[in-house]
Amino acid sequence: MTKNLSKAYSNKEFLNSHEARPIRVQCELIEPEIRLREKGIENTIVFFGSARSKSLIQAQEELALFKKNLPSKSEISEENKAELAKKESIVKLSKYYDEAVELSARLTEWSNAQDKPENKYYVCSGGGPGMMEAANKGAAEVGGKSIALGISLPFEQGVNQYATPELSFEFHYFFVRKFYFLYHARAVVVFPGGFGTMDELFETLTLIQTKKLGKQIPIILYGREFWEGLINFEQFIKWGVISPKDVELFKIVDDVENAYSLITTNLEKIN
Repeated sequence: MTKNLSKAYSNKEFLNSHEARPIRVQCELIEPEIRLREKGIENTIVFFGSARSKSLIQAQEELALFKKNLPSKSEISEENKAELAKKESIVKLSKYYDEAVELSARLTEWSNAQDKPENKYYVCSGGGPGMMEAANKGAAEVGGKSIALGISLPFEQGVNQYATPELSFEFHYFFVRKFYFLYHARAVVVFPGGFGTMDELFETLTLIQTKKLGKQIPIILYGREFWEGLINFEQFIKWGVISPKDVELFKIVDDVENAYSLITTNLEKIN
C-alpha cells in the first residue's frame, strides 16, 4: 500500500498552477468576507486617489533637497528638469493628501459616535501609499479602525503602516479587489489620481448608471481645479453618450467641510 500521499488541497504546486486559478479566485472572494464579518464590518466609505501624493511637509522637504543638489541652471540636464517638474507637481498635489487625512479623521470620529453597530462606517482604501495612506492615516490619528484592500504590484510598497492589521488584505486579482471596494461601500470619495483612479471612478459610475450595483451611493469628486481641468463632463452630454441626469451621480467639492457634510447627510438618511 502506498503511504504519505498528499491530498490535492495540500499540493502547493497544483494550487499555484494555471489550472487551479478558479480555486485561487474563490479563496480571494471568500476569505476576506469571513474576516470582515468576524470584525462586524458592514459599511465602508471608500477613498480613491493617487499613490504618488505625499504630505505637504514631506513634498516640500524633498523638493528643497533636490533643488539644493542641482547644478547651476546652465548645467541642468533634461532628466533633472523632468524630475524637478515632477517634484513641484507633488507639492501641488500634497494639498489633497493633507485634506484626505483630515476628511478621514472627521468621518471616523463621526462613525465612532454612532450608537448602533449597523450605523458605523469604516474608511476603506487601496492600502498603498499616497491618498490611500492618507485615508488610513486619518482614521488612525483619531483612534479608529480602517480597511486596506492592497494589491500585489512590483513597483509599490505593501499595505501602509496606518491601516488596521486585522483589516488589511493583499489581493492578487484586480477584479476581486474591485468587488470588495464596492460591495460594502456606502459612499465613495475620489481624490486626484491617475489611470487607476480613473478606472475605479468610471467603473463605479457605470455600475450605478446601469443599476448593477443595486444601491445608490454618494460619489464625491474632491478637488474642483483638478476635476474640472481634467474632464469636461458636459462634452459627454453634448455628444449624446450619457444622459444629462447622469452627471447628477456625483458631486464635485473643494473642501473638507463640504465633503463631510454631503457624506454624513446622505448616510444619516439611510440610518
